Order: sequence, then C-alpha cells, then structure tokens
Amino acid sequence: MTRFAADPASAALFLDVDGTLAPIVARPELAEVPEETRAEVRRLVDRYGLVACVSGRTGEEARRLVGVEGVVYVGGHGLELAPEAESWRDTLQPFASLDWPWIEDKGLTVALHWREAGDQDAAHAELGVVADQARAAGLDVRWGRKVLELRPPVAADKGTAVRSLLDERSLRRGLYAGDDTTDLDGFRGLDGCELAVRVAVVSGEAPAGLADAADVVVGSPAELLDVLRGL
Repeated sequence: MTRFAADPASAALFLDVDGTLAPIVARPELAEVPEETRAEVRRLVDRYGLVACVSGRTGEEARRLVGVEGVVYVGGHGLELAPEAESWRDTLQPFASLDWPWIEDKGLTVALHWREAGDQDAAHAELGVVADQARAAGLDVRWGRKVLELRPPVAADKGTAVRSLLDERSLRRGLYAGDDTTDLDGFRGLDGCELAVRVAVVSGEAPAGLADAADVVVGSPAELLDVLRGL
C-alpha cells in the first residue's frame, strides 16, 4: 500500500458505494455515507489522478449519496458507459412493475431485494422463478447480497468501466474496493495495471471468492476507512 500511495498522480481509486463506503442497511433508501468517509474521499480527490465511484445505483443516485465533488460517478454497474444498454429498457420495465415489495428500478437494471422478507428461503425461491423469466426474456441475471439483479445482456460491467476510465486518463495504477459479486468484475478491470490493489470488504454475506481475489481484506466500511486514510 505504501508503494501505491507513493505516486498518486498516476493512480486511480475505484470505490463501490453500498456495503463499501456506506454500511449495508435494511433498504437502499436508508443508506448513508458517514461524514468522516466523505471527508476522506474529498482529500483523496485532491491527491489522486482519479477517484471514481462505480455503483449498482444510477450515477445520479451515487452522486447524491456520496456527495463529493470531483469524483467521477458511474452507475448501473458500468452500464451507463455502454450506449447499447439503452435498447433494453423496455424489456426490463415489466420486471420493475412486479408485485414485489422491495424493488429498485434503476432504469438500466432492476434490483429485487429480500433482506426484509420474513421467510428468506421462500423469498429466494420466489425470486428464482423471476430469474428464470428474466433469462427467458434475454436478460442477464446476477445474484448479490440479498438481491437479485436483472441487467441487459451487454458486455459491460464494473470491470469494463474501470478499464475505460484508466485508459481515458492514461493511468497505470489502480485500487478497487468492493463487497459484492459485481465487484469481482471491478477487480478484473485492474488486470494489466503496473500496480493493482484489490480490496475486499468481507461480511458473512460476501460472495464466494471475493476474499481470495483480493490483496487486502477488511471486515467493514469502517475498516475500509482506515485503509483510505493510509493512501
């Protein structure tokens, strides 16, 4: 980490939002980024070649939640950088209108949560049927931390977003921090960097392989803040 921080002008920081900067909460609309974390991100914006938040939320929602100017916000797990994803909005819309109490319509993705379900197994099984319907409609299906996410079948993800942002700015070093399945794509986006640091924010809900793919493992957004303070 000392080597990474030694040349900040040629380095980029990529940060997931929910579960990484903001602690996981019962419903997405309740999420908050602690002010001390915001202050640290502000400091890093002035120090590094790039600070970006690559989120499953829309870029606009990520900007509102993080609230730090100078950060580049990319939403939809990187789909916002893929124009071809736009043509799938009509296919996604029926799934955004399902009779399910915890739906996030993110435009380019639809997220169906079950964290608050009384019977977790039954909720997961019911969403399994939805997943099958989504696949039949041609959509990509991703399971995450108590969430089923439906996405366009487009070759765009957090990893392609990371690579695009690095290439645009001719940056040779990158750090990516994340906590969920889609963040494994973000980790892969650093492949080929002169220096890459992959930080996993691991909990009991962390996907298989996240910690194994990481160079640094922390147990919470609060522990990640300690890592950011060392950059």
